[in-house]
Amino acid sequence: MAESSDGPRGIPRGPLMSPGFWLHHAALEWRATLERNLRPLGLTPTQFNLLASAGWLGRQGELPTQQQVADMSGADRMMASKVIRVLEERELLARRADPVDARVLRIEITTAGRELVGKGVQIAVDTDAQMFGPAGEQLREQLKPIAAHRIPD
Repeated sequence: MAESSDGPRGIPRGPLMSPGFWLHHAALEWRATLERNLRPLGLTPTQFNLLASAGWLGRQGELPTQQQVADMSGADRMMASKVIRVLEERELLARRADPVDARVLRIEITTAGRELVGKGVQIAVDTDAQMFGPAGEQLREQLKPIAAHRIPD
């Protein structure tokens, strides 16, 4: 059954007319594909995002805080803490108390973590190419202003 785009007052009718509906389902498919592709590395998408965020932020200067890593990856504080603990147990990163404020944890990616995240980044790039093809660059530019308020400065 086709959905009409001209509901009352010009409001789209039905979920199939909503860009948000399609974005949501596209994101679910992208995540499922990334999860399958990362599986040989023993990483989930959340683990990969936190590890990659720690590595990226660590290259910017001082070691990032656990909260900065969580914010960059889009993970909530509790989830990030649990997953970072697992990554620490796997010796892919280390948590250290901040020298000024012992309540703040700084995250340092290990050599093994850097090697693994390098492989994961290539998988993520390949997954993007697989899912989005040549339209990926244009799609990124369309999504950036929508998501920009969530990305830490």
